[in-house]
Amino acid sequence: MNKPIFIKLFLTAYLFFICANLFAQSHPANDDITTRISTHQITVGDRARLFLQLQHDPKQSSIQWAAMPDSVNGLEIVEKSKIDTVINGNITTYRQKLEITGFDSGLFEVPSFKFRFIPKNGDSAYFRISDSFQLLVQTVAVDTTKAFKPIKNIIYVKASWLDYIWYIIGGVILLIGIVIFVIYMARKKKPVIPEPPKPVEPLHDRTLRLLNELEAKQLWQKNKIKDYYVELTDIIRVYIEERFNTPAMELTTDELLEKTRIHKELMSYHDLLSMILHTADLAKFAKAQPLPEEHVAAMENATKFVHTSKPIIIQTPIEKQI
Repeated sequence: MNKPIFIKLFLTAYLFFICANLFAQSHPANDDITTRISTHQITVGDRARLFLQLQHDPKQSSIQWAAMPDSVNGLEIVEKSKIDTVINGNITTYRQKLEITGFDSGLFEVPSFKFRFIPKNGDSAYFRISDSFQLLVQTVAVDTTKAFKPIKNIIYVKASWLDYIWYIIGGVILLIGIVIFVIYMARKKKPVIPEPPKPVEPLHDRTLRLLNELEAKQLWQKNKIKDYYVELTDIIRVYIEERFNTPAMELTTDELLEKTRIHKELMSYHDLLSMILHTADLAKFAKAQPLPEEHVAAMENATKFVHTSKPIIIQTPIEKQI
């Protein structure tokens, strides 16, 4: 045998052995990729499903999943499922489904995908590549011998109450909620108890109270003599109007005293009222300076007038029983 040829054969065999050994070390037997496609022919817009399955031992290496763009080789990957994991002993199986479509007619290649494995023993990373497939995308067959059909009018579908069942249920629930809320608020709200009406103060009591309040002010003692008599005469005039139903506020002193002369009930108080009103006029208009005794007398006479003119209420037998 020719020696150079023998040497070449020996070197070739040796290199083959070394490569096979390296291949076996960097590509564990557990690593396996299975690829399957649901169909090799679709109509434009339809979908073909590509199933990827990868098995490997996670104790020996880790995986970098293949990059999968949304568009590749004229095809569109419209949907990618999540990667399912199944563990069986030391072997972990990963599964993923891709849905692929095409919008142009023709023969396209579903590409292979490259998965990177990184050994945990420190060896160099290696790759596994999935199978590729041919996918025929066809257009819809059109019968050109027939005329084009006109566009159909809109077809209205008759609605039934079942089409609105969820709206009805929602409305009923909302109405019930409003009723419950109103009842709750009505019960929660405390009833407003009206305050009892204040008893009406009798005229003579009110007049005596006003006279006492005027006396407590001590106006004439503070040299406010005019103010003292203005309030005093106003109290007496209001009392006359309400008690005897006789206008007194608009009348002058002489006019009022003239009415007391002819008034059946007031004529007996003419002199008493004359003393009060004339003393007041002197202090208010003539700028006279009545004596302290006159101020006291005017208050005493006013109080006496109210006391003595107090109406007498005669109770009937029925009122006495009550």
